[in-house]
Amino acid sequence: MNCLGRTEKVILSMIQPEPLPGSYRHTGMEIQEIVDRALWETEMVAENHFDGIIVQNMNDMPIKQESSPEAIAYMTRIAYEIRKRFPELLMGILMNWDGVAGLCVADAVGADFVRVEHLFTGASVTSAGILQAQCVDIAKLRKRIGTKVPVYADIYEVHGMPLGRKPVGDAAWECVHEAFADGLFMSGRSVEESIQMVKEARKRVADTPIFLGGGASGDNIHELMRYFDGVSVATWIKNGDMKNPIDPERAKIFISEARGKV
Repeated sequence: MNCLGRTEKVILSMIQPEPLPGSYRHTGMEIQEIVDRALWETEMVAENHFDGIIVQNMNDMPIKQESSPEAIAYMTRIAYEIRKRFPELLMGILMNWDGVAGLCVADAVGADFVRVEHLFTGASVTSAGILQAQCVDIAKLRKRIGTKVPVYADIYEVHGMPLGRKPVGDAAWECVHEAFADGLFMSGRSVEESIQMVKEARKRVADTPIFLGGGASGDNIHELMRYFDGVSVATWIKNGDMKNPIDPERAKIFISEARGKV
């Protein structure tokens, strides 16, 4: 299956910059230092032969569904600097939790895709309240600006509670055939649940790339990569906390395991 222009399975690392100016957790760090740290992490990812990255403002929590203007501006700056320095890497953009803003950033910097984690279809209860589907607004934006950036959407992201949850296969079909996602991300709360989810989705969207969106570790990637077209990893290579920097030794272990089992 062709996935983001690759015929082999895709291994991605999350790049989650320091809290951006304007966010609750920002402590005064200048944007240039934030950019420099993101570039340093990306260099480490590139040296360990990951296929690419997803740039996410995860450290700006708590966040509601509509991104602030400053977050969009700073994420564009960071992503542009990374893209310029590492053009060989695949790049995805993930804005917490605004897929419309994420697509704008992705198109502006020439990213390879946008990931819409909360929320492409349906509705979900999260720590920031009820988030609602953005697929209509994203479709309008795609048409309006003529972007070719693929949209990869999460199915039932584990940190939210879906309202009116449907079977995974039905949700995947709607995401692709009614909301026009180009690819999917999904993960369960265990290896077994993740595998069951992707098996159910495959029955309905057999030709759609499906990435493992979370829960990957150096211990379980062997099994999981038998079922998914790609993976994005963050927590495990950051020693269990996404607020930590990437641990280069863990990054080496993860990519070795993933490459050996793909």
